[in-house]
Amino acid sequence: MEKHTGKCLCGEVTYEVSGEPVLQGNCHCIDCRKNTGAGFATILFFKEEQVVQLSGKTNSFQYNADSGNSKIKFFCQRCGSFVFGTNSGREGIKTVYVGTLDDASFVNPQFNVYTSRALPYVKIDESL
Repeated sequence: MEKHTGKCLCGEVTYEVSGEPVLQGNCHCIDCRKNTGAGFATILFFKEEQVVQLSGKTNSFQYNADSGNSKIKFFCQRCGSFVFGTNSGREGIKTVYVGTLDDASFVNPQFNVYTSRALPYVKIDESL
């Protein structure tokens, strides 16, 4: 089974994911843009048991997303980097932002969501 590692900006929180993601895609919603500080977020969706936190401590922040679902973001206590997330609309799933992976060469997004909110400079791949 393939395994991939990742970490927060300071390296305090580390994790490992095993196996293939259930889904992987690009989200253009305002929440994801604010969470990443980028034009959109590429997100991997894993079953909870596929994601193992190896080190460090996280704090959490709960809020209601544009979709109306309750989301919880888990972030490093030291540097504040978002590491994991959960969404009430996807029970048993943990999300990981691609930017936290040590090697993201295996990532191949399958979809784009909230494209109506995409920033003007972002080119949407219509084939997804």
